[in-house]
Amino acid sequence: MVKFQTTVKKFGNKGEKTGWSYVVIPASIAGKLKQSKVSFRVKGSLDAHRVEGLALLPMGKGDFILPFNAALRKATGKKLGDRITFEAELDERVKPLSADFMKCLRIEPGALTFFKSLPKSHQRYFSKWIEDAKTMHTKTKRIVQAVTALASQQGFSEMARANKRVV
Repeated sequence: MVKFQTTVKKFGNKGEKTGWSYVVIPASIAGKLKQSKVSFRVKGSLDAHRVEGLALLPMGKGDFILPFNAALRKATGKKLGDRITFEAELDERVKPLSADFMKCLRIEPGALTFFKSLPKSHQRYFSKWIEDAKTMHTKTKRIVQAVTALASQQGFSEMARANKRVV
């Protein structure tokens, strides 16, 4: 378990991260959680707010960031420039993949084969996106989009780009 103070920051013009709020996890602290050059998940607290399954993203030279999304800002009451105490430990739990999504993938063998060829983190990204839907209509729509994309051997980002063009 590590505990330290950090400041809420915001990216200016930084590609896909433009406008993101985040907190920096210095290499010296990230290394105490896990020796890694790729993203990993942590659990713990941001001030008094309990969190789990938060992804730390590598930013080079060993530093990581924790995206500080609207839900975290609201839950903690923190905004740009505020100090926050971050207490964290490695979260090694593995969330099961969406049962509904997997059931649909089994009907489309080509999509399932391509899905299984993806890294586990990419598989979980599809599943989380589907399970985060707020309505059954949206969940169903996302499953259809995902299975269609995977049958065409598209990863998540390719699927998202293709669907943006359609809208």
